[in-house]
Amino acid sequence: MSNGEAVYGFFIPTVSLMGIGSHKEIAAQMKSLGVCKPFLVADKGITAAGLTKQICDMIKADMGVDAVVYDETVPNPTDKNVAEGVAIYEKSGCDMIITLGGGSSHDCGKGIGLVAANGGTIHDYEGVDQSTKAMPPFIAVNTTAGTGSEMTRFCIITDTSRHVKMAIVDWRVTPSIAINDPLLMMGMPSALTAATGMDALTHAVEAYVSTIATPITDACAIKAIELVAKHLRQAVANGEDLGARDKMAYAEYLAGMAFNNASLGHVHAMAHQLGGFYNLPHGICNAILLPHVSRYNLIAKLERFADIAVALGENITGLSTRDAAEKALTAIQTLSADVGIPANLTELGVKKEDLTTMAENAQKDACGATNPRRPTLDDVVGIYTAAL
Repeated sequence: MSNGEAVYGFFIPTVSLMGIGSHKEIAAQMKSLGVCKPFLVADKGITAAGLTKQICDMIKADMGVDAVVYDETVPNPTDKNVAEGVAIYEKSGCDMIITLGGGSSHDCGKGIGLVAANGGTIHDYEGVDQSTKAMPPFIAVNTTAGTGSEMTRFCIITDTSRHVKMAIVDWRVTPSIAINDPLLMMGMPSALTAATGMDALTHAVEAYVSTIATPITDACAIKAIELVAKHLRQAVANGEDLGARDKMAYAEYLAGMAFNNASLGHVHAMAHQLGGFYNLPHGICNAILLPHVSRYNLIAKLERFADIAVALGENITGLSTRDAAEKALTAIQTLSADVGIPANLTELGVKKEDLTTMAENAQKDACGATNPRRPTLDDVVGIYTAAL
């Protein structure tokens, strides 16, 4: 705060490389960072798909060095993943981190870098800007179009003792370099394409109605929504459609730019609890919750939801602001159904008896701070119940 007025920051990687073939620049970017001993964080799926070896071989050919690989990352990365990775990173004498994959790999790598640089355990950094030292040089190579983690200051790690996803928001975990190459996204199965695409949409919608949205984040969010509306169905229907993959890569990056600076809301605060409690896919949880939380938020941001309806391709000519805003909710639900997202939380095995505990945890999640309405505990339980 300054002179009674809010001061807004804008956080983004120093370098962002986009477009077909951009992953071939990894070695050149390593040279620009002045590093020589890479620690590569991935997961078993990325390794099984051959991408880990592909990137390691490229680094060996271009730099003459072997990357140290940690590919034990799980879909909702845990405090145990971070501790294991830090131990290997330090023992191997690495001087940089490369993450390869989607949000899980990037978040795990961020956690490892945070602890390697600052000490302690990952639990020490839950909350906002808790670190004091810069992370090692960091290149995030993205293989999905959804989380935005390759370019954000957000890091989500599951605390295995509490069964809670810790939200770490720290400008120091922003990767030095982000690479989004649609060629690396071609192998994504349709279900993952759908889930990550709806995750990107959720980021953009929550950022657009955030209490700290700015004209810069608005521009990023609306364009991201437009791109998702036009290209997600194509990418899900035909994963080999390179044009759709490319546009979805831009969509998720723009959505990342939006929420990285305007933050999020109660969709994420609530989805994090589903992930921590049941180990459910984050993008699917977001997709199911998005229309329900949006309905709760509607009266706070009617004009903005009307804008979202237009960005989603809806015709609002002649409608009242309220009716136009309602069209946004319908469009979100239609898109979600078209790409095969489950209709409700019951299909994911969520139980009514767990809702109050999850709601209590959601009320403590940092993402809820910028939600346009301030829900009570009963409100959050009610939203979960509506989504069952």
